[in-house]
Amino acid sequence: MSDQEKTPTAAPVPAGARKRFWKQASVVPEQDGFAVQLDGRPVRLPERTALSVPSRALAEALAAEWQAAGLTVGGYFRPEDLPLTRIAGSMLERVPGARAGVIDSLLAYASSDLLCYREAGNSRLARRQRELWGPWLDWCQDTFGMELRTTEGVMPITQPDATLHTLRALLESLSDAELAALGVAVPALGSLYLGLALVKGQGTPEELLACATLDESEQMARWGEDTDVTDRIASRLRDVADAALFLDFLRKP
Repeated sequence: MSDQEKTPTAAPVPAGARKRFWKQASVVPEQDGFAVQLDGRPVRLPERTALSVPSRALAEALAAEWQAAGLTVGGYFRPEDLPLTRIAGSMLERVPGARAGVIDSLLAYASSDLLCYREAGNSRLARRQRELWGPWLDWCQDTFGMELRTTEGVMPITQPDATLHTLRALLESLSDAELAALGVAVPALGSLYLGLALVKGQGTPEELLACATLDESEQMARWGEDTDVTDRIASRLRDVADAALFLDFLRKP
């Protein structure tokens, strides 16, 4: 058999990929929300909950994700291709039955928060930290009526008990959707306080991540760009932007 007659080798399936089986994703109004369907069948989340949300705008954004996933029937897609669906799944299946645990995991950032640990001295980095981080800490203190301690160096600090009580009450007052969005944004930002700013509509994802990645940016300004670092920053920005977009769509009719 000649080389031309050999059967072409199939392209390898991407790790963790799934095969698309549907032609059309759509939104169907329901009594208490808007369901996402694939060829007329409801999308089921891992615990078999139907993918249904209270906002048409969010449902249409979710349907658009599924319509784009894998491009055509038989194409492959990965969970990372459905970022809004991931947050919606957390809102519908993870958070409702585990609010206390979700809140505890977010509250763990309170005393280890990036913004509370500054470079000592008066270096360029220390000045930039005061310039960029100070206003966000001031905003948190003024908005939520709490004291936030900061330190120089890496010696651990704890926030006042009153502050921790205020933060817990604040997190408990948030909706399942807001907690789900924080669950994505806070690890990406390394900061509960920047995450709260995002949920409250203060600052863009780009502005907030610029604060969160100040140290990396200053290092690259001094020593040159590092593609591994820039790739990680880009990935973190996608997470923060997805969380913001999810809440933006949810708050629309």
